Amino acid sequence: MKNFVFHNPTKIVFGRGTIPKIGEEIKNAGIRKMLFLYGGGSIKKNGVYDQVVDSLKKHGIEWVEVSGVKPNPVLSKVHEAVEVAKKEKVEAVLGVGGGSVVDSAKAVAAGALYEGDIWDAFIGKYQIEKSLPIFDVLTISATGTEMNGNAVITNEKTKEKYGVSSKALYPKVSIIDPSVQFTLPKEQTVYGAVDAISHILEYYFDGSSPEISNEIAEGTIRTIMKMTERLIEKPDDYEARANLAWSATIALNGTMAVGRRGGEWACHRIEHSLSALYDIAHGAGLAIVFPAWMKYVYRNNPKQFERFAKRIFGLEGEGEELILKGIEAFKNWLKKVGAPVSLKDAGIPEEDIDKIVDNVMLLVEKNLKPKGASLGRIKVLEREDVCEILKLAAK
Repeated sequence: MKNFVFHNPTKIVFGRGTIPKIGEEIKNAGIRKMLFLYGGGSIKKNGVYDQVVDSLKKHGIEWVEVSGVKPNPVLSKVHEAVEVAKKEKVEAVLGVGGGSVVDSAKAVAAGALYEGDIWDAFIGKYQIEKSLPIFDVLTISATGTEMNGNAVITNEKTKEKYGVSSKALYPKVSIIDPSVQFTLPKEQTVYGAVDAISHILEYYFDGSSPEISNEIAEGTIRTIMKMTERLIEKPDDYEARANLAWSATIALNGTMAVGRRGGEWACHRIEHSLSALYDIAHGAGLAIVFPAWMKYVYRNNPKQFERFAKRIFGLEGEGEELILKGIEAFKNWLKKVGAPVSLKDAGIPEEDIDKIVDNVMLLVEKNLKPKGASLGRIKVLEREDVCEILKLAAK
């Protein structure tokens, strides 16, 4: 097990009926005026908006609103919200919605204290060391952004989808009421689950194998799979929603990283090019990329892939035969819950592979290299490797 420091400063308020606590949490932080950021209006249909507004009013918090954040959040909306935040002299940012809204809130909170274009942080020209305080009310469990310092934004003009990480981007308080997710479309539940599983697998396959971290990872993956199947049958199963919600949070709050090498992250970065170019759901793109990547790199970490097959799917045997059965079992589960498992399933033509690879390699140059990072860990991927993985994912 590698040495580690574990510190997560985010306060989580979890459970049914917790949304009205947001005003109290903001007031206790000494905030008097804030930017309220949200998406396309679903929070007005499901009652979340009214709960938040009533709580802000009750606790004397002033706010200005910016709405219209897209599922793959774009830079232009961040720019719009930063301008409002600066003009209105807000003291904090509140994101109410899914991971896209919370990621946008983080970018806005950092951008409000930066004189330049906050996109600089995503291309290695600026290191985020300060931001306005960030609060959120989560309505979709998937990305784990509610309890980490990460944010991903798409520059829609250049088709670049890049991430940034900073200690300054951890939310102060995140509220998670699983019951507000009862009305989510099946696809959003499934893609959120796939995203959460993928976060765990990025650590699980990074070339490390601490027993406690393996056990936590495997138990959480099995829980996510079971809860997803239950929710497909009964979307208002509170216990299933609650277990899935907390699983998605701990998937990327540092718990899975303990004692490991920092994570693999090749699949996420390849997927960022898919959703940047084709605007598909992030979880859908991960369902396409992950099995193909697994098939391409398993020889670089065979023991862990054997363990995956045994512990997640209860398969028996050993060696390559067992590994390939495990990968196929994972792919079959993704199909079973309704996720696409090929470029073809997502309507992406195989002839576009070169264009996708170009976009991935641009990410390597502009987003990874400035941070001293590479594409992959157990196998550092070059252009031809990405091309082969996408060919495996094509059909």
